[in-house]
Amino acid sequence: MNKTWQGLSAMVLACTIWGLSPIYYKALAHVPPGELLAHRTLWSLAIFAGLLLFQGRISALPKAMASRRALMIIAFAALMISSNWGVFIWSVQAGRVTETSLGYYMFPLFSVLLGVTVLRERLSGLQWLAIVLATLGVVQLTVGVGAAPWLSLFLGFTFGLYGLVKKQLSTGPVVSVTAEVFLLAPIAAVWLIWVHASGEGQFGDEFVTTVMLAVSGLITALPLILFSFAAHRVNLATLGLMQYINPTLQFFCATVVFGEALTVYHIIAFSAIWIALALYSATAMAQDKARRKSAMTSSTEPPI
Repeated sequence: MNKTWQGLSAMVLACTIWGLSPIYYKALAHVPPGELLAHRTLWSLAIFAGLLLFQGRISALPKAMASRRALMIIAFAALMISSNWGVFIWSVQAGRVTETSLGYYMFPLFSVLLGVTVLRERLSGLQWLAIVLATLGVVQLTVGVGAAPWLSLFLGFTFGLYGLVKKQLSTGPVVSVTAEVFLLAPIAAVWLIWVHASGEGQFGDEFVTTVMLAVSGLITALPLILFSFAAHRVNLATLGLMQYINPTLQFFCATVVFGEALTVYHIIAFSAIWIALALYSATAMAQDKARRKSAMTSSTEPPI
């Protein structure tokens, strides 16, 4: 198997784990979201730190947080990803997976908007059309159901902000995520100590629940490791397209596995966002192809 196929396989597996994770967290619905989030944080730290130790790169962790600027960026990224995880877990337990899938469909379009407003990136006509279509879909959903899809907007926006600040870091994804959960670990530990001191902790009370809480760290860490592996072997346009496997599987879980209600307004909103993503993805692939063609032409030009 060549490197490209290795990367594609890793990305499919990562997105499948992400997309089907609502089934796992639904099975832990008897565990309060805060306790589950704390376990997810601590167990994922153990896995990431163990991986860095195995690779002989654990010294990169303090280096990643050496400067004040880097530490502030990592702290903000930690805040964004933990709030995203927490709301996602609560949404699954509350039976609102349809809204989580909509939020992760929105994420690439939020990233585009953040790129325009913060990084001053320029958009093509088709990309602006994609943004307008997605906006119209959300507006009609708001009018139709009588309330804005705040949960979806929150998930898409926090994940978009997370990606934006991560671009400011020079450290690799595994090191930076380890630093994020390292900063979150004391809060998670204090939370679990308080929960168990009050006699409400679930860990250790029942074997299956205890194992599942520990494995939540693997459910968190493994897809990120696979994504990092794939990013070095697959071009960015393909990587971006394959990320839609995640919300698609979440949508499948919501409508088929959990039987959540789907109104006509949701169908219109999803349709508008799917079309918007198709336009955005087609543009991204064309731009990536043009960049690679330009790079290839430059590399074959004889020196003057």
